[in-house]
Amino acid sequence: MEKIQVNVGGASAFVSASGIEALVPDGKAALAKLTDGTGLGNDFLGWVKLPTETSDELLDDINATASRLCELCDVVVAIGIGGSYLGAKAVIEALSNSFASYIPSNTPKVLFAGQNIGEDYLYELKEYLRDKKFGIIVISKSGTTTEPAIAFRVLREQLEAQMGREEANKRIVAVTDEHRGALRTLANTEGYKTYVIADNVGGRFSVLTPVGLLPIAVAGFDIKALVEGARQMEKATLSGSDSSAMTYAIYRNALYRSGKKIEILVNYNPKLHFFGEWWKQLYGESEGKDHKGIYPAAVDNTTDLHSMGQWIQEGERIIFETVISVAKADNELRIPFEESNLDGLNYIAGKRVDEVNKMAELGTRIAHIDGGVPNLQVVMPAITEQSLGQLIYFFEAACGISGYILDVNPFNQPGVEAYKRNMFALLEKPGYEEETAAIKAKI
Repeated sequence: MEKIQVNVGGASAFVSASGIEALVPDGKAALAKLTDGTGLGNDFLGWVKLPTETSDELLDDINATASRLCELCDVVVAIGIGGSYLGAKAVIEALSNSFASYIPSNTPKVLFAGQNIGEDYLYELKEYLRDKKFGIIVISKSGTTTEPAIAFRVLREQLEAQMGREEANKRIVAVTDEHRGALRTLANTEGYKTYVIADNVGGRFSVLTPVGLLPIAVAGFDIKALVEGARQMEKATLSGSDSSAMTYAIYRNALYRSGKKIEILVNYNPKLHFFGEWWKQLYGESEGKDHKGIYPAAVDNTTDLHSMGQWIQEGERIIFETVISVAKADNELRIPFEESNLDGLNYIAGKRVDEVNKMAELGTRIAHIDGGVPNLQVVMPAITEQSLGQLIYFFEAACGISGYILDVNPFNQPGVEAYKRNMFALLEKPGYEEETAAIKAKI
C-alpha cells in the first residue's frame, strides 16, 4: 500500500532535539485521549473510528441515492456552510478535470450554495438553474443556520415552481439531525430522502460522513476508495504503526513555541486549492482558542510565488510552511523544442512539465529554509480517492493531537457565535430585543 509520507528534515534545524523529545510524551498522551475518549470535547470523537465503522451498506445506499439524482438531474446543488461544504468541495475539485464541467460526463454538475450570503451569487445561481433539471442536497443539522437556510428556502421555492412539489421532493435529499430540528421536521413532512449527521461528529470532521460522501458520489467519484484510504490511515495511526500524524503535530507545536505563529499550507497543484480551504477551517476552528493557536493560511504555488513569495522569503520570521507534494501526476506533457528558441526554453525541451514543477518546488523549499522559514513536507502518492482519504484522516488525527498538546478543546468553536448574536440583533430577530437595543447604542 502506497501511503502518504511526512518529511520533517526542513524543520529540524529550527527546533532543538531536546524540544522535540520533550513533546513526545505529550503527543502520545494526546493520541491516547483520542483513542480512549478522555480529553476535552470527547463527545465529538465520532470521527476517530468513523472510517472503519462506516458500513458498506451505507456506502451502497449513498451510491444508490447518487445514481437516482444522476438520472433525474443535470445539476445538483449542495447547500451547506463550513464543514458541510468545504470537504466535499475539496475532494471534488481535486479529482475533477480542470476544464470539463463534470467528470465523468454522465454525472450532474455539482454546484454549491449556502456558503455565503452573496445576493448576486444566489441570484445568478437562480438564473443559471432556470429551466434546468436540478436537485438539491441540503446539509444542516438544525435547518436554521442562516446562510444555508436562506439558500434552501430560495432554491426550494424555485425547484417546486419548475417541477411541481411532488417531483421536487424526489429531487431533494436532506442530511440532518436524526430526530430534531427544523430540517428534520420538514424532511419528515415532505418525505425527502434523508441521511443523519451524527451528534458526535463535528462539521469540520464530517467529510467522510454522508455530508461529504453524497455530493462526492453524485460528482461521479469512488467514495468506497476514499473511505478505504481513510481506513488505512486510521488503522495505522491508532495502532501506532504509523506515527506521522503525531510527528507532524509535535513539530508544528515545537515551531509554535519557538515563535512561529503562522502555518502556511502550500501546494504545487492547482487541484488542491480547496483542500487548503478545508484545512484552514479544520485547524482554525480547532486550535484558535484562549488567545492561543497557530494561524492557518494557504498558498497555491507556483502562482503565489509571484505574489506572496516575496513576503514568505523576506518578511517577518513568524511563519513556517507545510508543503503538500504530489509524487505522480495523472498525465504526461513534455515541453517542445523550438528552433528559434526566442523564449530561451530549449534547455528544458523534452522534459515533462511536472519535472519542472517539482524542481520549482524543491528550489523554493531550499530558498525558504535558507531564508529562515521551516518546512514540513507531506508527500501523497497521487491525487486519487485513496490518497485523499489518507490525507484527510492524517490531518484530522494530527489536528486532534495538536489541539490537545496546545491544551485547548479541539472540538468546539464558541467564538463562531459572536458574529451571529450581533447579526441577529441588527436584523431584529425575535428574542434578541435586549441585544438589539445594546448594539444600536454602540452604533
